[in-house]
Amino acid sequence: MTVKMILACIVALLALVNPVQKVLIVTSLQERFSPKELRYISIKSSITAALILIFFLFLGEVTFSYVFHVELYSFQITCGAVLMYNGLSGLLKGFFLKVDEHIKLADLTTVPIAIPMIAGPATITVPVQYGREITIIAILIALVVNLFCMLQARRIGNFLIKYNFMNPLIRIIGLIVATIGLQMIFDGITLFIKSLTV
Repeated sequence: MTVKMILACIVALLALVNPVQKVLIVTSLQERFSPKELRYISIKSSITAALILIFFLFLGEVTFSYVFHVELYSFQITCGAVLMYNGLSGLLKGFFLKVDEHIKLADLTTVPIAIPMIAGPATITVPVQYGREITIIAILIALVVNLFCMLQARRIGNFLIKYNFMNPLIRIIGLIVATIGLQMIFDGITLFIKSLTV
């Protein structure tokens, strides 16, 4: 375990967890939910995401290969498409999350905030590239940073709205998220092609 590898894993997870996106999402929910409810959403979704990421870290390969008989490239392509769709929604429509008026608070914290917006398709595949000890440390640090940003979202969001930064930022983050999703699709296709030559 090296400091360089830990930092690389933390940076990778932070980029994919994307705390800025979560600030924008929580800010967009201000009109619908009270500050207490937003705090609940932030904490519950972060805990749920942490459990999911740790589960996939230890049992992801077994779950995909032996339980569902799914190859990694299939997961990458499908999840990349989902991520790309979310990014294009922010880029073209100006929002990442449109909440149904009948959705329950408990449901919202799990889907879509914990999955796929925090423990998303790209985030789940990152742990495969690093050792378990490094990844656990990186997951905890990345999610603590993300949780802090979500808890401060109201203050940050009001600042962005006041100076008209909100809409441009949503579209920029949307472009970045869509690009990450597209790269995941390309990576999955590349892995699939390699599997044919083995």
